[in-house]
Amino acid sequence: MKNLFSNIKGDAFGGITAGIVALPLALAFGVSSGLGPTAGLYGAIFISFFAALFGGTNTQISGPTAPMTAVSMVVIASIIAVNDGDVNKALPIILTVFLLAGLMQIGLGALGLGKYIRYIPYPVVSGFMTAIGVIILLTQILPSLGYYPKEDAAFVNQFKPQAEEVILENILKEEAGEGILVLENFKETISRAEKITDADILKESQTLAAKDASGAYGAIKVLPRALEHINWLELLLAIGTIIIIYGFKRITKAVPSTLVALVIMSGIAVGFGLDYRPIEEIPSGLPVPNLEIFTSFSLSNLTPYIFTALTLALLGAIDSLLTSVVADNMTKTKHKPNKELVGQGIGNSIAAVFGGIPGAGATIRTVVNITSGGKTKLSGMIAGIMLLVILLGLGPVASKIPAAVLAGILITVGIGVMDYKGLKAIPSLPRDITLGGVKLSSEVLIMLTVLLLSTFWNLVYAVGIGLIIASLMFMKKIGDLTAERSDVEPLKEKAWADEVDFPENLKEQVFIKHIKGPLFFGSTSEFQQLAKQIPNNAKAVIIRTGRMQYIDQSGLYALEDVLVDLEKSGITVLLVNVLKQPRYMMERIDIIPDLIPKEHIFDNFKECTKWIKANMKE
Repeated sequence: MKNLFSNIKGDAFGGITAGIVALPLALAFGVSSGLGPTAGLYGAIFISFFAALFGGTNTQISGPTAPMTAVSMVVIASIIAVNDGDVNKALPIILTVFLLAGLMQIGLGALGLGKYIRYIPYPVVSGFMTAIGVIILLTQILPSLGYYPKEDAAFVNQFKPQAEEVILENILKEEAGEGILVLENFKETISRAEKITDADILKESQTLAAKDASGAYGAIKVLPRALEHINWLELLLAIGTIIIIYGFKRITKAVPSTLVALVIMSGIAVGFGLDYRPIEEIPSGLPVPNLEIFTSFSLSNLTPYIFTALTLALLGAIDSLLTSVVADNMTKTKHKPNKELVGQGIGNSIAAVFGGIPGAGATIRTVVNITSGGKTKLSGMIAGIMLLVILLGLGPVASKIPAAVLAGILITVGIGVMDYKGLKAIPSLPRDITLGGVKLSSEVLIMLTVLLLSTFWNLVYAVGIGLIIASLMFMKKIGDLTAERSDVEPLKEKAWADEVDFPENLKEQVFIKHIKGPLFFGSTSEFQQLAKQIPNNAKAVIIRTGRMQYIDQSGLYALEDVLVDLEKSGITVLLVNVLKQPRYMMERIDIIPDLIPKEHIFDNFKECTKWIKANMKE
């Protein structure tokens, strides 16, 4: 506690400034997610306070971020669609998924997995971050034009036949659940169908229309209609917001340009009594926990989203720990990765219970905190309290913010979050693979695959596929590298320093295999050619394993096959400098001593040479 209050003035100023910076972003991310500005604000309040209190990075400011919001948007949209477009019905399931993600983060930290996050390949992160930017840009074009698919009557009417089919399917499912056989009781089906009103069909049509226009692909698909129905006032509000955000930065960075844009454009809209579209109403009063998460909990409802929750947990972990590294570099301190994950998990879990969207460590807000004087955890806690004060005191005022202004803010976020460093490097990266006769860079291929799949298909699966491709590419490279450096050749052609005094008369009868790396499933195919490469007049093969630090099961059985083949050919195999892990593995399946007796294993090449001279004279 002593350290917590060691920098009260600096932490207060840093926390208040970071909280002000977080306000417009929290509202914008909440609207973008589909749960409304209140969800974004609640997420920012609870994550900022509790992630700071329990986390492992003293100066970190946490809250909703672009990557977390983009994934949350997909989760929210899919769950709402399954629940007939009813947000209130879907909300307990959505929040339960967010709660599970938070608990998973706590688990990752408790298991000490924080230090492994850094092994995620850069091309996967780069492709994902650029995709986040593209998704935010595309999905915010429609609200910035003042176009909302659910309110376009002509567009909605296109979905009425499909809406009637969906409603009929739901009736049949209800009857099946009640044990009613439709073919034996048409009257019940007809009776229920007659109760369907035009309003019900319209509501279902609007849900289908919104679903069809959702996501990056949906936005592109309805863009022509949006351009035909531009609301010029909304567009001017969005453009004005973007101009102020970029223009004010040129004047000064002492005041957050997003906040300036929010205040000025909202002030113009309200002050001149413009007929604009406001954001959803922000309720006044303290946040209240959503107990339906616990009272309506069902494992069957949650099971399809477990992998999604894990993805949110991992993404939040990556996002937070990358920001922690930035904070370390600025403050010359060292964060505790596992403790940080626990803190983020606690923050996300509590935020979910109160109806907030998930978040992570936010780089810009953290930098603002540090440059404003924040040094301890108190700064992040003050940022959360600051947002709570704004909620309680200015909730009704914030409810008058134009939706187009938040769309403009999000467009600048989308532009800023893209990984331009990775995009600029594309032309200069080495083309190390060949596909269909075309030479390509494996890193560019991974990045573009993740980028396209994330943007137009599924963020969650895209990252998984990117990791798989990256792992396969890595294993192929290591396998090729190991094979390249491990050719079986006569000793006189390539010799290590301690091999130069090898008996001249035995150089054509004794062959040496240098294994210069791990023997694993990516490098076994080349190794298995060993037996075929040894000429018939060979008497022995020396396998030097001093640089083979690791052998997996595939490598082990490949080695066994080669040894069996050499034994059948009457060739003696000698091992030199077998390291601890490979030797343990060989002993486990009895390669030692069944195929290689212990007297044929030497600590160094000099001892092996003595044995060769004594036992293999010409």
